Amino acid sequence: MKIIRTGLVAVAIAAGLTGSALAYVEGDDYTAVSSTAESVTGDIQFDDFSITFANGRTLEFAELVADHFIVGGNTVPASVYSVRKPADPVLNNGNRLCGSGNVSYIAAWSTGDDLTALAVFTGDEAPASDEEMCASYTYENQ
Repeated sequence: MKIIRTGLVAVAIAAGLTGSALAYVEGDDYTAVSSTAESVTGDIQFDDFSITFANGRTLEFAELVADHFIVGGNTVPASVYSVRKPADPVLNNGNRLCGSGNVSYIAAWSTGDDLTALAVFTGDEAPASDEEMCASYTYENQ
């Protein structure tokens, strides 16, 4: 067990020193299914580090701030991320992700049937529910 742990540490250090291994991690692919997702974001790549939209724009996450979220009055397992550099990027057809300010938080949760919902938020405080979202989008998991 000690040999395996030592070997893993050596691999991690070597990867960090060379800078090439693990430098780029491609996110999971999601297909836009809601009308807002189809017209604003298009298909996306999404993981624990960032979200990349169909037009190539990316928002990086600073940290995971919560692992649950209230949707329609019910608490659900979710990932709530703070955005490293809040922005409201121009996406498909000149549409913006939020349209009413820089996006500072993104929440993601499963809605069932291989669908994932994303809600975007402005403001300084991490959202606890979907009540204050500026927009929401639905995607099919690939």
